[in-house]
Amino acid sequence: MKNYTLLALSLLISQIGCTQTNKQKTKNQTDTIYKYRTPSRDGTGKIYQGREISYVMDASGASWLERNNRNEEENTTLAMDKLPINNKSVVADIGAGSGYYSFKIAQKVKEGKVYAVEIQDDFITLLKKNQQEKVFKNVEVIKGTEQNPNLPANSIDLAIMVDVYHELAYPQEMLSALAKALKANGKILLLEYREEDPEIAIKPLHKMSVKQVNKEMEANGFKLYKREEFLPIQHFLVYEKIR
Repeated sequence: MKNYTLLALSLLISQIGCTQTNKQKTKNQTDTIYKYRTPSRDGTGKIYQGREISYVMDASGASWLERNNRNEEENTTLAMDKLPINNKSVVADIGAGSGYYSFKIAQKVKEGKVYAVEIQDDFITLLKKNQQEKVFKNVEVIKGTEQNPNLPANSIDLAIMVDVYHELAYPQEMLSALAKALKANGKILLLEYREEDPEIAIKPLHKMSVKQVNKEMEANGFKLYKREEFLPIQHFLVYEKIR
């Protein structure tokens, strides 16, 4: 059942990618940061640090994000318990989607704050709807861009991306913006499906290896602070700024 559900996600993302336009591509084909090639089935054709950037899941996948067996498959409860935060932390959930993690984090930072950051209007609408229904006063929904989460400078203790980083259209620009938003001791947490495990039934572009993540993060002024492998199918990688 687990593999079937993950395979369904892969097909969903693939279908979404095929129906999207190439909005993620820049017109400047002489870009020195990114390279371009014919897109693969699930990719944008945009290459960063040797990796093809995948398509983004849109709001048609919201029900999958909120599926009843997500905790069983990913052990989100354990992931939440291991977050490096306290009651007063300020957390940014980048690519918050439906707010699955955002509203759970909000319960753990009752004297802090959660910025639920999204770039897609349909997800922004859904986040605001869920916020009103759940009545969380410490959650602020933020409309970001592909290159900037639009967060206050020096304000964030932890920026979290759950199966999001591999979809960033402009990873270098986004990491630069996040570096400015993080406090001096702020951290970035990435949860990514493990590329190293061929048994995980996720399309290749939606999985990442620790080696590749480290390569990209180090290129943008971050170093691995902590690596954990306690989750069933995802890496749990914490990064800090290189001083």
